[in-house]
Amino acid sequence: MSQRVFSGVQPTGNLHLGNYLGAVKRFVEMQDRYDCVYCVVDMHAITVWQDPVELKRSIREVAAAFLAAGVDGSKHIVFNQSQVPQHAELAWVLNCVARLGWLNRMTQFKEKAGKDRENKSVGLYAYPNLMAADILAYRATHVPVGEDQKQHLELARDIAQKFNNDFAVSIAANGLAPEFFPQPEPLISGPATRVMSLRDGSKKMSKSDPSDASRINLTDDADQIAAKIRKAKTDPLPLPETVEEMKTRPEAENLVGIYAALSDTDASAVVAQFAGQQFSAFKQALVDLTVSKLGPINAEMKRLVADPGHIDRVLGEGAGRAEAIAAVTMNHVKDIVGFVRR
Repeated sequence: MSQRVFSGVQPTGNLHLGNYLGAVKRFVEMQDRYDCVYCVVDMHAITVWQDPVELKRSIREVAAAFLAAGVDGSKHIVFNQSQVPQHAELAWVLNCVARLGWLNRMTQFKEKAGKDRENKSVGLYAYPNLMAADILAYRATHVPVGEDQKQHLELARDIAQKFNNDFAVSIAANGLAPEFFPQPEPLISGPATRVMSLRDGSKKMSKSDPSDASRINLTDDADQIAAKIRKAKTDPLPLPETVEEMKTRPEAENLVGIYAALSDTDASAVVAQFAGQQFSAFKQALVDLTVSKLGPINAEMKRLVADPGHIDRVLGEGAGRAEAIAAVTMNHVKDIVGFVRR
């Protein structure tokens, strides 16, 4: 089996710098090493209510961000999840493999649901099983994940192993390899895999933060980027002299990490370059770097979003290629489980 990467991004709110550094930038970098399947996970988005008109716009905008950043939709697969029915179909089978106790341990549901869990959707509770289906439908070998998604990938691995064990006899009877579903490996590398809020270094940069100043959106122009970085929270001390010192200074660590990720270097190199300088000088350097990296992406996104027909064609063509892979997997699953199919 070829080494295949699967990853997805939710179309909820504006994509921001954290999404770019943690996901989209890495999508581009992985294209030369893996067979890549990149998905706009719109079915995950509706685990909380979405305005239908806004959801459709957001799906196209995320796809535009993929393409504008450099994802090659002709060589790799770019599509939106709801166009490939095997995601939902496999998710049901995996719902019947996964255990309630496993889902009860998922910390992200507890964080998102808060104290009002009884009124949250079943989809929000069970969506880690859909995430497992997203990955396993393509029998992906690698998944780029942030720290907050590692637990869900571990669940996908557990589900894959349990399926292989539960149906070992049937898998063999159908002439398939014992490890029908591979154990997908996490890809976590590079600086700034977890980008924090510009207003609070202890909180992750988020689309849902009520303060737009907390994040740099991929749709922000140069003036907006500059204003947000200049107003980013720091402490009164100069930049750290060592990487160790940053561990007690979250805002400094966040800005240094962003600079490192955008410049394709590491925190130690950034500290060596700016150690002891005032934040005002460092912030200007960060403004210049951020604008130079995001400016072309911003311009190309605007061009693509203005042509929704083109984006829809890319998504539709990608969905056809994705379904050709997922249908093979799902047919095997039906045979393994014991369904009668056409």
